[in-house]
Amino acid sequence: MNKIWFFMIIFGMIMAAITGKVEVVNEVLLTDVQEAVVFAISLTGIMAVWLGLMNIANKSGLMDSFSKLMRPFTRLLFPSIPANHPAISAIVMNMVANMLGAGNSATALGLKAIEELQTLNTNKKTATNAMCMFLVINMSSIQIIPLTVLKIRADAGSIMPSEIIITSLIASTVSTIVGIAACKILEGR
Repeated sequence: MNKIWFFMIIFGMIMAAITGKVEVVNEVLLTDVQEAVVFAISLTGIMAVWLGLMNIANKSGLMDSFSKLMRPFTRLLFPSIPANHPAISAIVMNMVANMLGAGNSATALGLKAIEELQTLNTNKKTATNAMCMFLVINMSSIQIIPLTVLKIRADAGSIMPSEIIITSLIASTVSTIVGIAACKILEGR
């Protein structure tokens, strides 16, 4: 991935030089990089809050209770994972963080889930069906409250930043259902 980004940046700089628009590169470096840093710092607060809440929920046993509540759903999606395996709790925490729009915080939880799933993997060089299913669910992630999008819209001056909630919920639900169906179809191959 780093090589792809490096190539794209160098290609853009070469094209700017060829077309005589080097000042555009300088302008981007001075303005957009500053905006990226401000944006990253502002998202750090959201990530810290959600990671903290998920950690408290995990240590208090709330996530275990939630995992038991979601057991029929997780058994259907992840039949190869033993019932009380830590991967289930990690998957549920990731799903909850994604549903509440804390996708950035869900990344750390997703890494933990994959780490736990890897302990069940007999062939460490190949992803299991459970890993593939988790990645599809993590990437499509049903968004009940898309916090990051709401923040971006509010920061951009949107009059009604929350008007995106219903359409986000519909689109993310459809993408998750299609992803799960595709995984289930491809599992048998």
